[in-house]
Amino acid sequence: MPAYWIAHVNINDAQQYQNYIDLAPLAFKKYQARFIARGENATSLEGEKFTKHVVIEFPDYQTALDCYHSEEYQLAKKQRKDVAKAMITIVDGLA
Repeated sequence: MPAYWIAHVNINDAQQYQNYIDLAPLAFKKYQARFIARGENATSLEGEKFTKHVVIEFPDYQTALDCYHSEEYQLAKKQRKDVAKAMITIVDGLA
């Protein structure tokens, strides 16, 4: 059953965030990620407001977790740490 990363991001420094953008695809490719939705055109109806929203599909829940905890993604995450605020949730898809 597929699983999904649902990510919401506020970017404080777009120039430095580019370092994350350059590195993160290495993990996504390795863990067979497929981007379902990505963009800034969104309406937040409840909760904290974020400007960028992403939905990424993985083959299964364990693969989604493995991608997040991978050396490749953790390196990318370090580049994002001080230049963006992110909320990432991993959720099972429906059978």
